[in-house]
Amino acid sequence: MNTNGNLELNTIATLAGDRAPRPINAGEVIFREGDTGDKLYGVVSGQVELSWGGKRTETFGPGSCFGAGALVDPDHRRYGTAVALSDGELLEMNREEFLFAIQELPMFSLEMLHDLELRLQNLKSSDLLP
Repeated sequence: MNTNGNLELNTIATLAGDRAPRPINAGEVIFREGDTGDKLYGVVSGQVELSWGGKRTETFGPGSCFGAGALVDPDHRRYGTAVALSDGELLEMNREEFLFAIQELPMFSLEMLHDLELRLQNLKSSDLLP
């Protein structure tokens, strides 16, 4: 589980302004493999599982972010399926907000890269990646 996402979550919350977090219910599908992606998600509360083909999984809890690939590539299709493991709340960031954050807040970019590196290391060490 990624636990270093507080800077990312704070940035998403700041850019969300007065937008309320999105409530999620246990078992709710946030996105499915193959869906067009247009948002990055920050977990405010609860837990979300991301799986690929039902085999490879990651769990994201409060302070974690997932779905960044959708904001890097405008034609992105989701590689996995994200499902809420418990009731909770998510903050959402669209592509315009993401690009603004990268341009104006360099530490946001570095934190995103750091968290992606940690995720890759965790997936490799758990034999979820070749």
